[in-house]
Amino acid sequence: MEALIPVINKLQDVFNTVGADIIQLPQIVVVGTQSSGKSSVLESLVGRDILPRGTGIVTRRPLILQLVHIDPEDRRKTNEENESKRNGRLNRGIDGEEWGKFLHTKNKIYTDFEEIRQEIETETERISGINKGISDEPIHLKIFSPHVVNLTLVDLPGITKLPVGDQPKDIEGQIRELIYKYISNPNSIILAVTAANTDMATSEALKVSRDIDPDGRRTLAVVTKLDLMDAGTDAMDVLLGRVIPVKLGIIGVVNRSQLDINQKKLVADAARDEYAFLQKKYPSLANRNGTKYLARTLNRSSGALGNSQFETAAPARPLHAPRQARRVLSWELLRFPKLHDAIVEVVTSLLRKRLPVTNEMVHNLVAIELAYINTKHPDFADACGLMNNNIEEQRRNRMRDLPSAVPRDKSLKGPGGQSLSPSEPHALESEAAKAAAGGSQSGEQTDGGTGNWRGMIRKGDEGATGERAGLQHSYPSSPHKGYAVNLLDVPVPVSRKLSAREQRDCEVIERLIKSYFLIVRKNIQDSVPKAVMHFLVNHVKDSLQSELVGQLYKAGLLDDLLTESEDMAQRRNESADMLKALQKASQVIAEIRETHMW
Repeated sequence: MEALIPVINKLQDVFNTVGADIIQLPQIVVVGTQSSGKSSVLESLVGRDILPRGTGIVTRRPLILQLVHIDPEDRRKTNEENESKRNGRLNRGIDGEEWGKFLHTKNKIYTDFEEIRQEIETETERISGINKGISDEPIHLKIFSPHVVNLTLVDLPGITKLPVGDQPKDIEGQIRELIYKYISNPNSIILAVTAANTDMATSEALKVSRDIDPDGRRTLAVVTKLDLMDAGTDAMDVLLGRVIPVKLGIIGVVNRSQLDINQKKLVADAARDEYAFLQKKYPSLANRNGTKYLARTLNRSSGALGNSQFETAAPARPLHAPRQARRVLSWELLRFPKLHDAIVEVVTSLLRKRLPVTNEMVHNLVAIELAYINTKHPDFADACGLMNNNIEEQRRNRMRDLPSAVPRDKSLKGPGGQSLSPSEPHALESEAAKAAAGGSQSGEQTDGGTGNWRGMIRKGDEGATGERAGLQHSYPSSPHKGYAVNLLDVPVPVSRKLSAREQRDCEVIERLIKSYFLIVRKNIQDSVPKAVMHFLVNHVKDSLQSELVGQLYKAGLLDDLLTESEDMAQRRNESADMLKALQKASQVIAEIRETHMW
């Protein structure tokens, strides 16, 4: 994994060039409050003064810092440039054993680290302004040195509570959102920086890391400013994890003070003073603390993380999928909006031409059903037979229940006016059964089920004759037979309840109508889609090609129809840039085969 980190750095540069985030590469994200010593820790790892200094919020944009270890005799900035030719001769390399390179300045090389600091300040002000605002657009800096280990670190703005000066009121929320964006990467190591002269239990850096990494598997705590603790106190319990345990460990470091920075104290001299302080104050922990031990631990942690999780970082998607193919075809047509609109217009016009014929056919299908009511339809006859049996069963049930509804002290009148005692109900049942049998014989016919429903209606005609006669006597102004009926002169009868016979007739008619309606609906549901397919869809499908050729295949229209939209042209240019970047990434990945990893 040690040899793979430079390859990862190259891939990171390729993806950042086109603004893509295809894979989440391992990174070490530095998190902490303002003035907790984050920048000093980074400078200790680099061994150079490269970061801006000041009071308040100084880091206002994410700084992605890639440390690349090179051999002391290597003076080349990249392998590619050593092989490239400039003005007909090979590049001889760079003067000096350490140099820096920004992504936004392309191939410009910085050998003066003071210029690197000024470039960071200039680039920060260019995006974030001269005020105290922040931006989520990162600055990419690569440092080549024989004194560093291969690492990729991200320096983020320090956590703050209250806005200062012209900072927005939600500055704390903006900073936290930016921090969460970087530490949410499952391939990142969270470097939580906390000052030793503050309470470890109130550390904002550890609190933020716990929000994203509750198990602490990706969190490494760094305790800074060990030399600034109150007299008589030490950080022994904190460094041993007795206060707050951290799975990846807790490492203490000693930063350069502001006086040391003002006096231009070298980082190498500060490292020697740090080691002397640890040997004096924490002799038993000196070998497990300090900046050098922190650098080795970070390098080892990022390597272990890459071995376990880097293999599954890339998205696993099928190369060929039908859904993706259809999406590509749709986008191909949308490249030319005028052609797309012209095709839609031709298809719409062809559909409009066929709509009258299709509508006429649908109306004819409905008219055909209305023209003739087929009462001999097999489905209708079966429904009538079932309803007839149901009605006969209900009639027999009512006649069985009739004697029980008559009071016992009242006599029943049988045929001929003879008196029947309550103890002889069977006589009435016998008479009713005969009447039912006689009515059934006279009313039912065997004409394919038609007689069933007709007989059900006729069975009560004789019994209702007396009722109709009574109604005629009740209304002397009723029109006589043979004269025209004036609806305005017809008297309105007094509303009354329907008799049992009328109620039964209404139920029969209602059921018959519903039964026949289901038959008609089934026919319409089956025939209308077929008519639409024949007269509209299939006709348009068969005629579409010839119609498109006749309307659009004209020499004067081709240039205008094939004009590409501005949005699509921009997408095509971006895709071309992405293709170049991916081809370059493919070359970088191919170098892994030649890399000795073990």
